[in-house]
Order: sequence, then structure tokens, then C-alpha cells
Amino acid sequence: MPSPPRIIRATLPILSLVLLAKQHIASAFHSPTSHIIRPTSSPIASSSASPWRRRSAIPTRLLSTAEETDVASLIENHAAPLFEINRRRNLAIISHPDSGKTTMTEKLLLYGGALQQAGAVRMKGGQRGTASDFMEMEKERGISISATVMSFDYNTLHVNILDTPGHADFSEDTYRALAAADNAVMLLDAAKGLEPQTRKLFEVCRMRGLPMFTFCNKMDRPALSPYDIMDQIETEFGLETYPILWPIGDGERFKGVLDRMDNVVHLFDKAAIRGGKADVKQIPMSDTEALKAAINDEELFDKLLEDQEILEELIAPLDMERVMAGNQSPLFFGSAMTNFGVQLFLDRFCEMGTKPSPRFAFRKDEAAKGKKAVKESNQDEEEENELVPPEFEEFTGFVFKTQANLDPKHRDRLAYIRIVSGSYQKGMKVGHSRSKPSKRYNLGQAVTLFGSDRESIDIAYPGDVIGINNPGNWAIGDTLYTGNSKIAFPGIPSFSPEKFAYIRNPNPSSYKSFQKGIDQLLAEGAVQALRQRNDDGGGPLILAAVGQLQFEVVQARLKNEYGVDSDLEPIGYTLARWADGGWDAVDKADKDGKLFGIMIVQDIYKRPVLLFRNDWKAASVAEEVKYLELSPWSKPPSID
Repeated sequence: MPSPPRIIRATLPILSLVLLAKQHIASAFHSPTSHIIRPTSSPIASSSASPWRRRSAIPTRLLSTAEETDVASLIENHAAPLFEINRRRNLAIISHPDSGKTTMTEKLLLYGGALQQAGAVRMKGGQRGTASDFMEMEKERGISISATVMSFDYNTLHVNILDTPGHADFSEDTYRALAAADNAVMLLDAAKGLEPQTRKLFEVCRMRGLPMFTFCNKMDRPALSPYDIMDQIETEFGLETYPILWPIGDGERFKGVLDRMDNVVHLFDKAAIRGGKADVKQIPMSDTEALKAAINDEELFDKLLEDQEILEELIAPLDMERVMAGNQSPLFFGSAMTNFGVQLFLDRFCEMGTKPSPRFAFRKDEAAKGKKAVKESNQDEEEENELVPPEFEEFTGFVFKTQANLDPKHRDRLAYIRIVSGSYQKGMKVGHSRSKPSKRYNLGQAVTLFGSDRESIDIAYPGDVIGINNPGNWAIGDTLYTGNSKIAFPGIPSFSPEKFAYIRNPNPSSYKSFQKGIDQLLAEGAVQALRQRNDDGGGPLILAAVGQLQFEVVQARLKNEYGVDSDLEPIGYTLARWADGGWDAVDKADKDGKLFGIMIVQDIYKRPVLLFRNDWKAASVAEEVKYLELSPWSKPPSID
């Protein structure tokens, strides 16, 4: 029986889940003795390593069958069954704009069984739109504006794909999505190789310590030599590549790929119907006569034999430890548009990709009082020395994205939560990293996400991304948790904006709709809001964004989703710095004449922000007036 597409089938009654877990627990460890892996000491292991390097091994021991915890008990105590942890895979796709990222996502969904027919970024004729680009502006312009989550079952695994925006103006949303990922796929245009936005996002992935898979797309068009692409990656990134799928020709002569893992050639024919799967013929490399006849191009056949020999002799072997450490990247060639190599990539990723990883966090005993208590989530990074593994007995997760109006009819607000440890259970009560320790929130309903579509679930596990109704208190970077210890993962900072503009409502009669739209879009983090000092809401609102397109998105969404017009008036400043020294430090610097030509404003939390006209002025003030403690980013403060 084929597995059900798209949505994780986790809405079984608890009793059925327990029986299912007992049936599968032995196969999860490939051992007839059915052992469960548990941390050796504290459920949260200590480490002084950088919080961005998450590949550290977790000390474990095997419990005997007599010591083994009953699965029903695991569920009651929020711990996740290991077989559910082990079958999770998630990946974020990064690329420069127009490299085919959304098309690649759509074809992965097609071959994963989540779609019967793939859509198109730029629709023609009767083609349907893509599942991941659902906003009106995304459909009109053919670009991704917001990161989307697509969850589906594939064979025995549950896969979460995070499709991220490629345009630099929306890089902040991509950064947030990468915070939720365990694996990254770097998608390249085979005709162009490495491009500026790809370089920037690669550095973010390297900082996050993510294993990197590389897919060279658009081989159905004239392309660079595969050797040139490999050389670019190694020269610029210091990243060694290991070709898994090797191309046979390019452009109109692109015949297929050699899968070097089993030495089988896959020759493709275009799909009979638009948006359908490509026809494929498999021929072992050892069957040279049949292969030569099928390729039907003597030059390409000879080149394939030559390439195979060169790769075998000169390329270092695949080392999965190096892949997990970010020092080697499995390399694939194909064409998402024509479906060549997409399913092969999906199969290999499911084999090689890492399962949900442990994450560093702050931990505080909620019984602790006074000055001896551990600081909250605004601590410095060097104090982030608690490692939370997915096997931890309590539920933990963090908000990496908020979204308004997935269902425009109900004006809903969702918080996207990446589960780090334990299991989500319908109706559970959780603490909030920025709230008082005694405050608990009831998670009455959660949904799995498929673009703008969603489906209610009763249970979810580490590695999953779920949507929870946002009561208005949860911000990007917040942590939700169960148990007696407050846990807070490192916050996700807001980028320093570079574009500023006053936004005004030209129609006073639509004040309520305008204000509601602005409030919800600001809560998403689509843009940031600034006001004049001591302005409690009556004065002009300043929007701050990384790029100009963010302003256009806000105006378009105000019009399409809230039915209101808006006017923008640009302001001639190019960057912002938060003055962590506080208002007293700002007043002192202003009185001493150090802030001439600088605009002093406040953010939504009434913290001081300085707007500069150029980098030189910002650097000069930061060096000369150190007590201002200027910072290029901000995190939400505690709401205790």
C-alpha cells in the first residue's frame, strides 16, 4: 500500500501510537534486544563549545531490556520514541535568485509523493502554481518572498523542506529558516556557478555548522564544465566535493547522469505530460554495448568512460564524517525543470542526511532566586553551554518564523516552531523563555504545514516544524518548553536595516484596518518599526527594512489582505545601530555633541536606536563613544 502523501500521519489515538511504537522499536536500532539510547548523565549535557557548531557527539549508553522505559511512559513524559527521531530529515534549500530553487522544491514534492503534478513558478496555459509560492506578489513576480515549510512522508522517512527566498532583500527570512534546518542544499545554476547571494548564504550555513549538499541545476541548458564548478567550490569555499551524480552532456545533449554510488547510468526522456515525472532507463556501466547504443552519441559515450576513470583515480573517497563536519559536500548534477536526477537526489539525501541534531541552550532552575539565578536568553554566547539532545525527556522548541493571514478569511497568526526535543502533544502546557516562570500557555492545537495548507495533528517529534496559534506574546527566537527548568535557545537576531521610510494611511476612514495590518506584518518580522523618542503611537511610523522590496511587499499585502492603501516617504539614512548602553548613554553623547547628523529613534520596545547616513559615521561613533555600546542587531527583551 503506498504511503499517504504530504501530511505526517500522527493523529492516531495515543493507544494506537503506543502499539505502533512497540512494533517498530526493535527495527529502529537494528538489534533484536531492543535497546534505547539515553544520555549517560544529565538529560542535558554540558559543553563549552561554540553554539553554532552542533555536530558534537552526545555521550550515550545502552540500557538493558530490564531498564528500558515503556513507550507509553515516554509519551506521558514528553520524551520522543527514538524510531520517530531517527526517521526525521529536514533540509533548507539556498541559492541565488533564478537558480531554480522553487522549481526544485516542487519536483522534490512530486517525487516524494506529496503532489500528483508539479506546478510552475511562471504559469502557462493550464499549469497550476507552485505549492511554496502562495502569496499574490510571489505569483505575480515569480519570486519567493517568504520562507515556507513543506512536510511529507517518503518511504519510511518524514521529510521537512524549507524553501527559502533567494533575493537579498529577503535574506533575513532565509537566515531564520536556516536556524531551523539540520541540512542545507546549495542549488547552483550550472551555467553560472557560484553567485553573490549563494556565497553569502553559504557562510551562514558554515557558521551554523550545517552539512552541505550541492545540486548543480539547469543541466538541460548550456553549462560550465563540471570540473570548473568543482574547482570554484573548492577554491572559494575551501570545500571539497564528491560527485554522486555525474552529468552526461549538457544543453540539448543532456542525456542523463551516472550514479557513482552503484555505477548505474540513468538516461532520461522528458515527461509525457507537463508537470509529470520523467521517463528513465537504467543501464549498468558494465554493459558497455547497451549503454553505447542507448546514449547514441559516440563523443558523449567516450567522455563518460574517460570521466569515470578520472573521478575514480583523482577524487578523494566519500567520508560522511567530513560531510557532517562541513568539510566535504556530496555533489549532484541534474535538471529540476525536466526532472532529470531529482528523485536520485532525494533518495541519496534521505540516505546521507543527518537526523535531528542537539542544540545549545541556556538552562535555569525555576526554583532559583535572586542574583545567583542563571541569566535569561539575552546572555552572551560564551555562556551557552547546555546541550539539548532530541532524546531529552522534556519538550523544547523555538519560534523561527511568524506568519499572518495564511487563511485570510480568519485573520489568523501562526508561530512556526521547530521541535528540538521531546514530543508535542495536543493540549500540553508549556513555559515561555521570556515570560515569568510560573506562566504557562496551553497548546490546544497544532498544525503541520504544506505551503499555505495545513492539517491538525495531535503529536509531533524532534525535527518537525509545526504551526501554533500565536497569542501575540511569541516573537521570533522565543523558546517553548516543559519541565521544571527554564530553557532558552540562542535568540535569532534582527538584521540591521538599510532602508528607512515613513508610512502613512492616506484614508482616515480605514484607520482600524490599516493599524491591524501594520501590527500583524510587524509581528511577522516582515519589516521593523521605529518611532520618535517618547512616541506612544500617535506620531509618524518609520518602517526599517533590509531592502526596498520589503517595503513593496508590505504595501502589496496591506492592499491585498487588509484592503487599505498606504504612502511611503523615504528617509535618507542607510543603517541602524542599537545603543545597548541605554538612554542615559545616548543623552550624554548627544549633550557632548557626538551625535550631530544622527537621527535618534526608538524601537517597538522603546530602546534607543541611532540612524546613520553612512558606514564611516557609524564606525567613527562606535570607536569614539564606546559607552553607547552600539550593536547592529537586536533581540526581544524579557517580558517578565
